[in-house]
Amino acid sequence: MSLADVCVGLIVAGLTAYAVLGGADFGAGFWDLTAGGPARGARVRGMVERSMSPVWEANHVWLIFVLVVYWTAFPVAFGSIFSTLYIPLGLAALGIIFRGTAFALRGQAATINEARTLGATFALSSVLTPFCFGAAIGGIASGRVPVGNAAGDPFSSWLNPTSAVIGALAVLSGAYLAAVYMAADARRAGLPDLERAFRARALGAGVVTGALAIGGLFVIRSDARFLYDGLTSGTGLAFVIASAVCGAVTLALVWSDRFNLARASSAGAVACITVGWAVAQKPYLLPGHLTLDQAAASHTVLEALIISLGVGFVILVPSLVILYRLVLEGRLDKEYKPLGQRFEP
Repeated sequence: MSLADVCVGLIVAGLTAYAVLGGADFGAGFWDLTAGGPARGARVRGMVERSMSPVWEANHVWLIFVLVVYWTAFPVAFGSIFSTLYIPLGLAALGIIFRGTAFALRGQAATINEARTLGATFALSSVLTPFCFGAAIGGIASGRVPVGNAAGDPFSSWLNPTSAVIGALAVLSGAYLAAVYMAADARRAGLPDLERAFRARALGAGVVTGALAIGGLFVIRSDARFLYDGLTSGTGLAFVIASAVCGAVTLALVWSDRFNLARASSAGAVACITVGWAVAQKPYLLPGHLTLDQAAASHTVLEALIISLGVGFVILVPSLVILYRLVLEGRLDKEYKPLGQRFEP
């Protein structure tokens, strides 16, 4: 295995962590958006606030990790991607900024109108951001990002059928993860009405996401044949099947109210999608244009990068493991309050 392969493996691992952990955070915003009016949606939004508060900032560490490794290890591919896909990636960056600001300030709003404005900003950004990330991935996977500075079309590179399918999958898979996670959180908090509400959302989102994934293959077949061939043969097909199996197991576990096990299987379903995409376009970083070996930086750069990451992992990984463990054990739980309760008479 070459150093370039190691770096790609690290990037895929980081993307998988971000898709699972950050995706669940974005998915919580989806349920915030669809919760209903201030009175009807107050309890759901209160659960979103309670579940996200301990980890929402930490989950973006994975995105930063991916960007740093990609930029350093594969600078030509990185420059080509960001100069062609600057619109969706710029929108995603703005979405992260506005989403984080709105989430942090919503609980401190002085009036109900301020709280509603901040809540709408948070919720809409939670849908826009994963869609734009997914659309950018669709542009890369469908071969619409050529090598060079702004060499691709700034609009058709991400406004195309493959990008639309992958963008929608990014939104829905996050909603699916969030519903499973928050059903478990609601049970731990002793809130049976919210447990039932998120159980129903998890089942519905799981079915819709699975249907879109299957239907999306037909869209990809006509729009990005190289990607389709990679997903329906060899190792790529194995990951597609594994994702489907994990998704079916998750639905069974949620149906039987075994939410803690469903957390793991739902994460496995999304992880298999992410890894399957990476495997399907091998050996290309930019399908049809740039292979892994062509894109890699010098041996010295890759070696220094991997050593630096090894040192950093000694601090980063144990810290995140402790954080997530404390969250799953409920030791960082906030007191549950329906959002907006303080504005009621």
